[in-house]
Amino acid sequence: MSFAAPSDALGAEYLERGYVVRDVADPAAHEWIVTTTARVAAEALGVPAPSGLGASVEFMDGVHGRVAPAALNDFRVAVIHGINALAELRPAYFAVARPYLEAIVGNELAMQQRVNLSIQMPGDTSSLLAVHADTWSGDSPYEVVAWLPLVHCYGTKTMYLLPPRHAAAFDAQFARLAGASSETAFEAMRDQVEWLEVRSGQVIVFDQSLPHGNRVNDESETRWSMNCRFKGVFTPYGDKKLGEFFEPITLRPASRRGMGYRLPSVQ
Repeated sequence: MSFAAPSDALGAEYLERGYVVRDVADPAAHEWIVTTTARVAAEALGVPAPSGLGASVEFMDGVHGRVAPAALNDFRVAVIHGINALAELRPAYFAVARPYLEAIVGNELAMQQRVNLSIQMPGDTSSLLAVHADTWSGDSPYEVVAWLPLVHCYGTKTMYLLPPRHAAAFDAQFARLAGASSETAFEAMRDQVEWLEVRSGQVIVFDQSLPHGNRVNDESETRWSMNCRFKGVFTPYGDKKLGEFFEPITLRPASRRGMGYRLPSVQ
C-alpha cells in the first residue's frame, strides 16, 4: 500500500491538471545535463565553459548577451547536435523523470530517440511555438512529454497549457477555429491557460494532447528547456513509429522473449 499511494496520487493529479511538476528524481543526472549543455554551448561560442551548476544556469540565463537574434537558430542547432552526440544524454534524461513516467505511463517504455532543446531569448519572435496539440499533427494520444527546464522558467519565459477542465470546451470550438489563425485560437483560450512555473531542478510531465505553446519572452533572461516524448511500448502509435522515432528503454524479460519469438515451422 505504501508503494501504490504515491502513484495513485500522482496519477490523479495528472488526470485533473494535465501535468505534474516534481523535483528531478536524479539530481546528479540533472546536474550533468545542465553543466554539459552549458559546456557545449560555450564551445559553440568559443568562450570558456562555466564551472558548476549555478554558473551554468547563470551563463544560459544571460546567453542573449552573446548571441545575436539572427544567429540563434544556427547556435541552437549546434548545441542540439552536440548534446545528442553524447551517449550519456538519453539515460540521464530518463533518470530525471523515471519514477513519474513509470507511475503515469507504465514500466515498459519507449523513448524518443533525440532530445529536443528550446532556446528563447528576451523579445525574440523567431522562436515562438503557436498553440497546438501534438495529436493534431499525428502524434499518438498515448504519449507524454517530459519537459526539463535548464533555468528558472516563469511568466512569459515558460510554456502554457490548457488544462483538461477547459480543453473539452475548446475542442467543441475546434471546427470553427480550424481555419482561423493560431492567434485567434490562443485568444479563445487566453483566460483559461496555465503558465507552468518550474525551476531548474524540477521536471514537468504533461499530456501533449492538450493545447499548449509559448509566447514572446518578455522577461529579462533567456529560456532554455529540453523536451522528450515517452510512451508505453505496446500502446498504439501515431505517425511516429517504434524504431523510427521511438526506441524501447525498459523492456521486461518476458517482452524481450515474446518480441523475438517465432512459431516453429511444421515443414
